[in-house]
Order: sequence, then C-alpha cells, then structure tokens
Amino acid sequence: MEKVIQPAIKSKPRTESSGRLRRFWNNKTLLLMCLPAIAFFIVFAYLPMPGVYLAFIQYNYADGIFKSPFVAFDNFRFLVMNGDLWRLTFNTVAYNVAFILLGNLLQIFVAILLNELRRKWFKKVAQTLLFLPHFISAVLIGLIAYNILSYDYGLLNHVLASIGMDPVKVYSNSHVWPFIIVITYLWQSTGYGSIVYFAAIMGLDNEIIEASEIDGANAFQRIIYIVIPWLKPTFIILLLFSLGGIMKGNFGLFYNLVGANNTALYSSTDIIETYVFRSLMTNFNFSIGSAVSLYQSVFGFVIVITANWLVKKASPENSLF
Repeated sequence: MEKVIQPAIKSKPRTESSGRLRRFWNNKTLLLMCLPAIAFFIVFAYLPMPGVYLAFIQYNYADGIFKSPFVAFDNFRFLVMNGDLWRLTFNTVAYNVAFILLGNLLQIFVAILLNELRRKWFKKVAQTLLFLPHFISAVLIGLIAYNILSYDYGLLNHVLASIGMDPVKVYSNSHVWPFIIVITYLWQSTGYGSIVYFAAIMGLDNEIIEASEIDGANAFQRIIYIVIPWLKPTFIILLLFSLGGIMKGNFGLFYNLVGANNTALYSSTDIIETYVFRSLMTNFNFSIGSAVSLYQSVFGFVIVITANWLVKKASPENSLF
C-alpha cells in the first residue's frame, strides 16, 4: 500500500512587532528598573528641547516666545563679536581638561596606593578620609575658602601679617584662581573618583600577581607592567564619558568659590554656566543665555563623537559605540 504523506502544517511567521513585545516582556524587570532614569531624561532633557528656539529670537516679555522678533543667528554673532564666546569656551575647556586629566591620573595613583596597603584597618580609614570631601557642600567649601583667603579677616593674611609680610588681595588677583579652583576640585573629587579604579584593580586575577612575584618582580614593576595596563580600558571609558561634559563647568564650585559678579576675575574664572546665570538672573537676557547653552551642547556633542571615532580607530574594543 502506498504511504500517504500529509503535508506539513506551516507555522505562521512571527512578526517583528510580536518579537519585540516578547523581548520587552522577557526583560520587564530590567525595563522597570530603568523607568526612573528614562523618566528623568524625558522630563529634563527632551521636553525642554523646544526652548532652543529662544536662541534665535530677541525675546521680550510683552510678545512672549513665539511672537518675539526672529533674529536668526544674531545672538551668536553678538557673542562672537564681543569676544565673550571665545573667553567662555577657553576657560570652560581649559578647566575641564585639567579636571579630567589631573583628576584621572590622581585617582589612579590613589587607587594603586590603596591597593598596596596591607593593613586592612588602615586601608578602611584611609578610604573613609579620602571619601569625606566629596560629601562636603560647595557652599561650605566656599565659606572655608573665604575664611582663609579674605583680605580683612582671612587666615592667610593673618599669618602673613604675623611674620611681617604685606597682605594679599586674593579676590582681586585673577592669576591665582586657576590653581585654587583646580586644587579644590582635586581635593573634593579624588577620593570618590578612585572607587572605580580601585574596583577595577580588585578584578585583577591574583594568580597573575603571584606569578610575577615568583618571577622576581618588585612592587614597582608589578604596577608598571601589570596594574596600569589593566586599568587602561577603564581609563579610556571614563575619559570618553568625561569628554561628554567637557563644555559643562562645575557651577556650584565656581559660584561658591568666586561668585558670579566678581568682574576682576572674569578673565580667568568666567565659564559658560556662570555667564548663563548672569544672563538669566542679572541681565534677564534669555536669548543670549539660550544661545550660549545651545552652543555648549552642540560643541560637547561634536567632541564626544570625534573622540569616540579616534578611539575606535586606535582601539576598537574600548570605544563607546
């Protein structure tokens, strides 16, 4: 007898949308955990985007946003012609380059020192003392700096007077403030920032360290040839993340240390954030403030894309995307 072969029943092809829904459902816990971050960026990053239109108008209260005269790029032209844009860009980028490079190098140095400590109780005490400055308010830091640097009541001038030297006007000398600001930032952020590098060192296989010790490598050689190369990917990733904010100044630090209206220090301490603050709160010039903020965002975006492209060319496995 001939065997009857029944045709196989073809299953309906799964549509792309149903596949996405299934992936969403399978990862519902992770998505639920991400909801606060997603909501944060939607509310504070995407919804305010229409406000960019302020950068291209001459805003006034009587006409409102959409009836104020459209001036195209006149606000940007004004910033370029009066020299403010170049000064703000140079100060902001220069400070952030110092913060990023010196900060990461110092954080790596501290993380390696903590790893080399053998007494656990001393390591814990050192970590705690290094973390404390991160939790000190910028307002309190500004107050401490004023009590040290004030011309009339500062500790510095009292010490100088006691040894027969003339007092110094720190708040009128723009040349010393880059050093003061960078040192203050490093003091406040190094301990906390070293956590990532210290955690990366903890992920290093102990067998590699033991093998190097058996081969006769001393502590300095282990750091140079094992620990530092191990930290290279972490350094590159943190560097790329930091470059995303290279046009964002630490407003709290600058405002509380220097203030926003100290004209004697504008040449060396005025950054984009303090300029925008003055434009909005003192001069009530919303259009100029929006123009500077838009320039800041576009410039930062270009830097991130360029830096990631260069890293991808040199070391593809360490790039962000």
